Amino acid sequence: MMERADEQAHRTRLFRWALAALLGLTFTAVVFTAGFLTGAQLGNIGLAAAATEGPDLSELGAQTRQEQPEDVDMAVFWEVWNTLERQYFGELPDEEERIQGAITGLVNSLGDPYTAYIPPSIADILREDNTGEFEGIGAFVQEAPEGGVFIVRVFEDGPAEQAGIRAGDVIVEVDGVDITDKILNEALVMIRGKAGTEVDLTVLREGEDELIEVTVKRARLQIPTVEAEMLEDDIGYVSLYQFNAIATDRLTEAVEDLLDQGAQAIILDLRDNPGGFLDQAVSVADLFLPRSLVLTERTVTGEVEEFRVSSGDLAEEVPLVVLVNQNSASAAEIVAAAIQDNGRGILIGETTFGKGSVQLIYNLSDNGQLRVTYAEWFTPNNASISENGVEPDIVVETDENSLDEGAGDIQLERAIEYLQEERVVEE
Repeated sequence: MMERADEQAHRTRLFRWALAALLGLTFTAVVFTAGFLTGAQLGNIGLAAAATEGPDLSELGAQTRQEQPEDVDMAVFWEVWNTLERQYFGELPDEEERIQGAITGLVNSLGDPYTAYIPPSIADILREDNTGEFEGIGAFVQEAPEGGVFIVRVFEDGPAEQAGIRAGDVIVEVDGVDITDKILNEALVMIRGKAGTEVDLTVLREGEDELIEVTVKRARLQIPTVEAEMLEDDIGYVSLYQFNAIATDRLTEAVEDLLDQGAQAIILDLRDNPGGFLDQAVSVADLFLPRSLVLTERTVTGEVEEFRVSSGDLAEEVPLVVLVNQNSASAAEIVAAAIQDNGRGILIGETTFGKGSVQLIYNLSDNGQLRVTYAEWFTPNNASISENGVEPDIVVETDENSLDEGAGDIQLERAIEYLQEERVVEE
């Protein structure tokens, strides 16, 4: 009896330790950069941005335990916990997994898709990706409709491409383990790994009668945050994939290089950009805007903060078009709306996703993360985009035919055409 009582007390301490960090807080197809980069995933993690760092709760463990409400009755919880341990016929997950499941259930009870508990294994991936580098196979992916991991695109000359993996492939096994019943995050953890190690992937490829076995040697890779090139008629094109910690630096370098090559106009492509850090959204907007209001933030406590930028950056006068689509979200919408509302450039494409909330990211003592919605942001014209998104000035919708290989990029073509027309008018 004494051992069981001690065990019960130990479990109680474990659960309360993990749960207190949540109870004590009263205050945050889309590209999801999760290491070997995922694309087109809607979910708590993929769109948990614009985000900003909150206090490190791992250093406040004792304090949060003391703040646990005295009137919280955990009796029913322990009735369920103990009954499952005694009566459940199957194999129970370990205590850590059950605690994480309980925390996830608590967070999900809020009904907010952007307030989320991120388990340690996934949080580690996100932290690494935000540095702009990661260790993995080098591919953009999304969850396959029938299960497994669908390869959207591979990094040029990256490990996946060198091993023969192509866009359109579906990974169905990792090191001999079937992943078709796993969620994307779980598969990511299995595919990611230390540079220099190997992973065996089983691939389903359209047109092939049999599965293909591929061994990929993982490497340390730089996330392709920006892609830029000169187009016809001295038009510079730059695509920003995400608002990670190096987004502004990479974009500034790319735009500066385009201008040095003689670019007389810029196309900024924010399509399929899921967002990222709020400070990066503001600094990216600053690159193109003179002295302006970028956004207004209203917090849960009623505080109002305006985010403004000053003049003096290199791309404040060059003609500008911003490409957006239904997967442009959060920080991408902040930049697009700021450019549109300030009359700095025009938007071409499709209405954006519509995520107007801001999350604080808290590092927890289990090395996981808690992302808590604490504010909503509004455009310079005081509009909320949470429900309706940002509407483009020129609507160019895509369909299955326009996405076929060889069909061309009709939204980019319209942007080029617009800038050409503007130049003719000016001349």
